[in-house]
Amino acid sequence: MQRSLISLAILTMIATHQFSATAAEANQANTAKAGAKASATSAQVTTQLPRNASPTHYALSIVPDAEHSTFSASVTIALEIRQPSTSLTLNAADLDFASAAISAGPGLAPLAASAITTDAEQQTVTLNFARELAPGSYQLQLAYRGKIGAQPAGLFQLDYQNGGANKRALYTQFENSDARRVLPCWDEPNYKATFALELTAPAGQSAISNMPLASSSALPDGRQLLRFATTPRMSTYLLFFSLGEFDRATTRAGATELGVVTQKGKVEQARFALDASAAVLREYNDYFGLPYPLPKLDNVAAPGRSPFFGAMENWGAIFSFENAMLLDPAISTQADKEEVFLVAAHEIAHQWFGDLVTMQWWDDLWLNEGFASWMESRTMARLHPEWQTNFSAVEAREHAMAQDALATTHPVVTHIETVEQANQAFDGITYQKGESVIRMLENYVGEDAWRAGVRAYMRRHAQGNTVSDDLWREIESAAHKPVRAIAHDFTLQPGVPLIRVQDAVCRNGRTTLTLAQGEFSKDHPDKAPQSWQVPVIAQTVGHASARAVVSGKRATMTVPGCGTVLVNAGQAGYYRTLYAPKAFDALAGQFASLAPIDQLGLLADSWSLGMAGLQPASSFLDLASRAPLDAAPPVWSEIAGVYTGIDQQYEGAPQRRAIFDQYARGHLSPVLARIGWEAAAGETTSTAKLRTELIAALSALGDAATIAEARRRFDAGTPEAMPAAIKRTILGEVARHADAATWERLHQMAKAETSALLRTELYLLLGATEDAALGQRALELALSGEPGATDSAAMISRVAVRHPELAFDYAAAHREQVEGKIDVASRSRYFPHLASQSADPAMMDKLTAFAKEHLPAGAQGDTTATVAGIAYRIKVRQQRLPQIDAWLTRKAP
Repeated sequence: MQRSLISLAILTMIATHQFSATAAEANQANTAKAGAKASATSAQVTTQLPRNASPTHYALSIVPDAEHSTFSASVTIALEIRQPSTSLTLNAADLDFASAAISAGPGLAPLAASAITTDAEQQTVTLNFARELAPGSYQLQLAYRGKIGAQPAGLFQLDYQNGGANKRALYTQFENSDARRVLPCWDEPNYKATFALELTAPAGQSAISNMPLASSSALPDGRQLLRFATTPRMSTYLLFFSLGEFDRATTRAGATELGVVTQKGKVEQARFALDASAAVLREYNDYFGLPYPLPKLDNVAAPGRSPFFGAMENWGAIFSFENAMLLDPAISTQADKEEVFLVAAHEIAHQWFGDLVTMQWWDDLWLNEGFASWMESRTMARLHPEWQTNFSAVEAREHAMAQDALATTHPVVTHIETVEQANQAFDGITYQKGESVIRMLENYVGEDAWRAGVRAYMRRHAQGNTVSDDLWREIESAAHKPVRAIAHDFTLQPGVPLIRVQDAVCRNGRTTLTLAQGEFSKDHPDKAPQSWQVPVIAQTVGHASARAVVSGKRATMTVPGCGTVLVNAGQAGYYRTLYAPKAFDALAGQFASLAPIDQLGLLADSWSLGMAGLQPASSFLDLASRAPLDAAPPVWSEIAGVYTGIDQQYEGAPQRRAIFDQYARGHLSPVLARIGWEAAAGETTSTAKLRTELIAALSALGDAATIAEARRRFDAGTPEAMPAAIKRTILGEVARHADAATWERLHQMAKAETSALLRTELYLLLGATEDAALGQRALELALSGEPGATDSAAMISRVAVRHPELAFDYAAAHREQVEGKIDVASRSRYFPHLASQSADPAMMDKLTAFAKEHLPAGAQGDTTATVAGIAYRIKVRQQRLPQIDAWLTRKAP
């Protein structure tokens, strides 16, 4: 599953620059390493269902009634009963059962269930039988009815306008535990089965599912019966279908038909996604050594959005919201293009990591998400080197460490017991730490050995289920290196290693480093540090690098050459590096000559270490002041992001804020002047992205010239004044500084807009204002029904970025209405996230009280993590900003 692009962008900004925490399972915060290892290697599979039976095949017939938001259905399940039983328990949620019967074979009279009992809290249905069922093969037949929801959970509807007409399309979203809302089933990843689906659909509508359409026939009432080919063995959460008025375009990659599916008239906006998917599929067929096994692979785009995900890897039928797949020439940017590629690369990677080979239980969700995140980054860098996206490795690492350095973190492999805990496992540890650990381990063993291990893993476990050790076994066998021990350290215990560079002695042209290992913690500095086996790459600047595995509290390593020492050269390691003051000063002096990736890594480390009190908070400013005007765009992006984060921390201290903002504007303005507002011929794509980031940063820092130029272009309103590459940025900065008249003008633009992507963007921008009174108007508009069922929650979230207390209080006061605007799985995460930018001590108690009253006991991890983030932000304001004040005083002319 691809996390929502808007949510991920906001969370990345928060994590790296604004002192916030992301989600964590609080009840897993102190999981012991030994206990986690037992979970990872145990043959016992976690289950919430009795293990007396298992399915092998589902024959499912669905009759949707879109007009009344209901459906009727029947299913015949082929199953094996393993032990004598008088009852069967399946997962089911919000389903009403008409009948249930079981038979032992063709021609044998079915045995009707003597009782059908549903348990709403456990999301199960139990079928009792009057006589004992002996072990063997059976056919279970069920007839039932269910609901079509308005949010992406189970079978849901999306309403939209097309050509001035109101339309409704149906889609499914089953991960992680929502297949049970459509199909009574064994809704756990270890219960794999084949699926044969048939849909009764209105005439003129088309349907997409995991497999190609096998047959279509007209029914006497004018409807059509659509039957799809049988799927391979797969987990229930990967089943998918959609129904509506669609366009579809296709191409081929080897033996596979690739398709993109959109609402009518939008398929041309999916051409890039189609071409990207073909290129990615060819790359993956080669990389995995096993060709994609299904005859087709569709990418289905749907109007609307979810606050927490952008796409879903259903086998053979990837689902995406339109903003994650379509490129609208009126507004889409280079960054949008890269995001569309990343979504395609992520979800297609899941066709192997997740679909072909599936984690045994949600404990090992990272086997799906960490690998897909790593593959998306690797593949984009390989297929589009001109985009210069290799710097994203540092961004991913920083996003993970922002959460992992808090006491509320959890291991990559973390034990999951409930549906709520599984919902909360889709976080920065699972995705970005997983990705970063994989990158480090691949760097340690080498690309060829890593790929050989992955290929062996795929061959051995195709259409099966695995735990993490199954992968480590194959990598270790291919690499002939102790991978498993290192991998266990980084996946079975939480936290961030800290490598201290204590001494460097040069003799005979070689430098011996003394390194000490500790743990980087943002909010628990006195904790007893854990220990890791850390693959370290170090060099003296300008010389070849050397490698060592650092274990224990102290180690030495020798590198070629003499001079300034750089640890974590190339930035593949998942650890913080803390230099002694003399060594840091030497690096700062040579900052301009470092490789851009190391400039970025050094900036990121110095910022986080400074905020945690492990080195002066001004260390980042010292480094940033040495960045040359023509430094790589990602370096300036990092500097601009940190500056806007510091600016927010001065909220409530206008005089101090003005001093910092003046300094930051003076540092960033020459960079924007150098690249200009208009794209230059032949400029790199990273420069195009930097332009938008600098405009946004200078606007946030109160730069009058930037704000005026954005407003001038907005007022002109022409394509020349607002080219697509910067249109969204201009609109965003106008919205940020809007007065009541401008806000209403944007509102009217949103109401009149016919492009679904731009309409949604405009409604979200109404929540981006710095004016609290206008933020209140945006909140009220969000629940008015005008923006659309799936945009309302995102509007409230947008208000929360700049007005967290206002947004949280409003959402809490209208809790039932807000819950109706978000899918069930997201509710325990949504409310805490609204407060994630707060620095108000009262918010901590308010959040805790809200969670105690309204959230399940096993679903309060996000609340605990947000509370920890607020406490850390308060500490930063009290203890770190004075150091920045002092630095600015020293720098004043």
